Amino acid sequence: MSFLDSITGQVITAIIIIALFILLKKIFRKTLFGLLEKIISKTKTQIDDNLLLVLKQPFELFLLTIGLKVGLNIIDFNKEIDFILNNVIKSLFTFVLFWAIFVIISPISNTIINNSSKLSGKNLGKDLANLINKFIQVIIVALGFITILQEWGYNITGFLASLGLVGMAVALAAKDTVANLFGSLVIFSDKPFKIGDWIKTSNVEGVVEAVGIRSTKVRTFAQALVAVPNATLANTEILNWSKMGKRRIKMSIGLTYDTTQKKMNKILKEIRAMLKNDINVHQDTIHIYFTDFNDSSLGIFCYFFTKSTAWDEYMRVREDVNLKIMQIVEKNNSSFAFPTQSILIENSNEIN
Repeated sequence: MSFLDSITGQVITAIIIIALFILLKKIFRKTLFGLLEKIISKTKTQIDDNLLLVLKQPFELFLLTIGLKVGLNIIDFNKEIDFILNNVIKSLFTFVLFWAIFVIISPISNTIINNSSKLSGKNLGKDLANLINKFIQVIIVALGFITILQEWGYNITGFLASLGLVGMAVALAAKDTVANLFGSLVIFSDKPFKIGDWIKTSNVEGVVEAVGIRSTKVRTFAQALVAVPNATLANTEILNWSKMGKRRIKMSIGLTYDTTQKKMNKILKEIRAMLKNDINVHQDTIHIYFTDFNDSSLGIFCYFFTKSTAWDEYMRVREDVNLKIMQIVEKNNSSFAFPTQSILIENSNEIN
């Protein structure tokens, strides 16, 4: 009876083989991966570095699984144990395969999204990449689980049918959550706003503090924090005040009726010149016109824009312009009108 024919010899041989593969794993880590790291470090792209980093552990488990398969094949087990061990080995190979696919999804999808952002000129953002990664990874986990069940001889047809029914029930119960997920996808891709923007919708107005998968948090000017479902934001009009390139000032000035035509022309001319020389006023659109004969005033229509869209700066520029207009009106010996009524009393001789 030879050494390998005895159960003790088979076990010792199997242990030696598995130990050799463990040693081989360490050698590959230092030599093969070390060489690949040196080669990859010279490339311009980052994706190969990321792929090598995430594939180290799956590859090491793959070598250990081969060692287990070779080592356990030395030992003569009965049919039941041999069936279980073979299925375990197959399941490990399947697990390694789907694990490798699972970990390479993130670097590949991030690279694709970054390249598409450069081509389209839109920054799709990390949130969208994370959402796509999680969606694909969930599918990979489900496929891997089903494949392992098949290795053990389970009939997955009934399982898939029940899974479909459960999925329909979950979809109906969580339809709002699913709608919010799709809403977040729209927000991440279209980028109607970003954190720090001042937005206004039909339901809320304030500054965006956080954009999540389910909802967007908006801090109102009363300092209340409102969580708005992304499905609502994706299906409503969003006014983004922070995206303004300039901010409008629209007002009417009323001068008294004792303002002569000569004074009116001079006042209009000086107001236009003052605005054109103001570095804080946007020069594309400046409209100053004498437009109306009101009941108690001569109306001057003023329509122009400030360069700054920030609220404090906008109010400062508006105040400065108002003071300069007052100065121009006073300098030209005119005054601002206020609502008045003139009553004409007609005297007549009484008839005796």
